[in-house]
Amino acid sequence: QVQLVESGGGLVQAGGSLRLSCAASGSTFSINAIGWYRQVPGKQRELVAAISSGGYRYYADSVKGRFTISRDNAKNTVYLQMNSLKPEDTAVYYCAAVANYYSASAYYRENDYDYWGQGTQVTVSS
Repeated sequence: QVQLVESGGGLVQAGGSLRLSCAASGSTFSINAIGWYRQVPGKQRELVAAISSGGYRYYADSVKGRFTISRDNAKNTVYLQMNSLKPEDTAVYYCAAVANYYSASAYYRENDYDYWGQGTQVTVSS
């Protein structure tokens, strides 16, 4: 089992920055990738970024050049640095972990993710 806890969300003005953290515990050795998803009410959950155990990264087109995903293996933590935030980035952000499926890239389908955090709210005001 893997437990994921997100932190770092909050309220920020457009153009500002936030850094989200996803701390993993439990059977972290089994994790093949961690992704950040976001969801707004009434819309499907959207994959924002992901990082694999091999260091590959994936970014959605909507965040390329603004968001950076990174990890600290010693702390079992994955970060999402979000710069140049826009009001449309407002959402609940979830981190999720893939443990039972392997891909050579960092891209996984939503159904491939086995564990999910509780989410953290990010609100960007205009």
